Amino acid sequence: MTELEEKVFRLLQTVPKGHVITYGEIAQALGNKGLARVVGNILHRNPDETRYPCFRVVNHKGELAENFVFGGAEGQRKRLEEDGIKVIDGKVDLAIYGNPAFHG
Repeated sequence: MTELEEKVFRLLQTVPKGHVITYGEIAQALGNKGLARVVGNILHRNPDETRYPCFRVVNHKGELAENFVFGGAEGQRKRLEEDGIKVIDGKVDLAIYGNPAFHG
């Protein structure tokens, strides 16, 4: 695992249950908002969905990932709802469920 991958997965572990974070917020926390797509590519290679809850990552509009590595958008929706997050029409309300470290 590269240093950048380790940083992404470490940051992902800080997102509390019942909240989401965006790819851009992760990139911004790493010091470069332009890395949002790189973050997405890293998460697509998630080695352990239990340890690294990538289902808690959505795009800047709160939309789920069609190519979510563990079952597409439907798999992501299921995991988010199990986490206590309401998903409506494939979207999460960031004002309600956004990571408090970024939206608090």
